[in-house]
Amino acid sequence: MVGKKWFVALVVALGLSLSGPQAMAKQDILFGGASITGVYYQVALQISNMMNKHMGNQYNYIGRPTGGSVFNINALDRGAFDFAVAQSDRNYQGYNGTADWDGKPVKGLRSVFSMHPETVMLVTRKEAGINSVEDLKGKRVNIGNPGSGQRGNAEDVLRLYGLDFNRDFNAEALQQAEASRALVDQKIDAFFYTVGNPNSAIEEPAQSINLDMVPLNSDAIKEFVAEHPYYIMTAIPAGTYRGIDRDIETYAVTATVVTSESVSEQVVYDMVKTVFENLDELRASHAAFRYLKPEEMIQGLSAPLHPGAEKFYKEQGWM
Repeated sequence: MVGKKWFVALVVALGLSLSGPQAMAKQDILFGGASITGVYYQVALQISNMMNKHMGNQYNYIGRPTGGSVFNINALDRGAFDFAVAQSDRNYQGYNGTADWDGKPVKGLRSVFSMHPETVMLVTRKEAGINSVEDLKGKRVNIGNPGSGQRGNAEDVLRLYGLDFNRDFNAEALQQAEASRALVDQKIDAFFYTVGNPNSAIEEPAQSINLDMVPLNSDAIKEFVAEHPYYIMTAIPAGTYRGIDRDIETYAVTATVVTSESVSEQVVYDMVKTVFENLDELRASHAAFRYLKPEEMIQGLSAPLHPGAEKFYKEQGWM
């Protein structure tokens, strides 16, 4: 009897040692967003939550705050992330080896799908007297942290309006959460921000100060947009933010979920399939995702499509 008990115990122990870890094994997937107050982080967080809910037996998704688009593309290139969110213009630049990647193209960068439009905004306090981009002269302005897409957009806007942030005003390089607080505390007079709307980093200051926005719609801006297919002219509707009762014309990029060619076809396919089969969940998770449409989510991709995403789109007859 003792021998039988010993044998059963041994079989159970062996079974646990062989099947337990195998059954529990999950693949960790790192998903890079951007500033914790921004919508990019919400993309990474909410898609990670969806994947853990629907495919948690296979994957352990982790959404991470990061420094933004440039950081994310470089992290994908190093294999530090599996997925990330980046602006459509930054994806184009990274893949083609321009701007921050001049002469060093990230040829392994791959598109997965587009998300929401990201409007380029210049936000200020009404009493700061900034009614145009030219009025930034002599002011204190946050242009975004290095490595963020918004920093590149700010530099483009300033160049198109003939301003030099090294000479014409006091430039700050704050993360967005810091910039929003600094505007309320009168430590800066304005900030550039590229983000989906509505966004808490603008909603919260609007509760404390008289907020205003400057249109970015000069002829030079419109020509710039016409020359770059990953930009669109758009407008932030009146009433989106407290105190701003007129439409604010500006331009926008598209937030894009990207990956690397080194990420397996199955991993990308599983993520894309889960997202599109549960799109109502994603729409309900954040106001910026409310109007996501499948036909628009497979447009405006400025790096080649990953085979895992392409496989699902072809199955749906979308390609």
